[in-house]
Amino acid sequence: MSYSNICPICNSKNLEDYHNGEGRSYLLCKECNLVFVPFNELPTIDVEKKKYDQHQNSPQDSGYRAFLSKLYIPIQEFIKPNSYGLDFGSGPGPTLSKMFEELGYKMDIYDIFYAQNNEVFKREYDFITTTEVIEHLHKPKEELLRLAGMLKIGGVLGIMTAFRPDKEQFASWYYKNDPTHVRFFTPKTFEYIAKLLRMEIIYIDNGVVILKKP
Repeated sequence: MSYSNICPICNSKNLEDYHNGEGRSYLLCKECNLVFVPFNELPTIDVEKKKYDQHQNSPQDSGYRAFLSKLYIPIQEFIKPNSYGLDFGSGPGPTLSKMFEELGYKMDIYDIFYAQNNEVFKREYDFITTTEVIEHLHKPKEELLRLAGMLKIGGVLGIMTAFRPDKEQFASWYYKNDPTHVRFFTPKTFEYIAKLLRMEIIYIDNGVVILKKP
């Protein structure tokens, strides 16, 4: 293993080999518990775009709506009526933003491939959601810090991603087989992220984390 790699969350070089398979390797950060694909093995933008273009999600898909409800339902407890939200990484068929709009929330969307509206980064939001996005990010620390900086005081950040299982189960875990999934988180990783962002974890369960900006 080359220790030229550093953890993309905490910048630690305290790493160890974790798994090899799917034509790539995986490293474990012993500081924040992130498992990640090394920088020199990350997919290209073209590979990512081709994979995302295959997604068939849409607001009319009741199954997809139910899937998003893992975050959609619990976050409502922490946001006030008429709040202004951003769905970051909205994908080719924006759906979560539509679900919030149906409740009367004002929403913006951003996606690097499908809704590249950089004006959102000049605004402040009451809440930001990012569902099935963080595992794709090549530079998750930078993106999370940017999102946290866009939240108003008291604002919340809702994240949805599959929590990484233990090492014995990781080898057969379906989630890592997607070539665009390159960062794998545990609740311990999110405890580190909360400190990094100077935010408080107010909800964590079943692959969903909600953080609040004090």
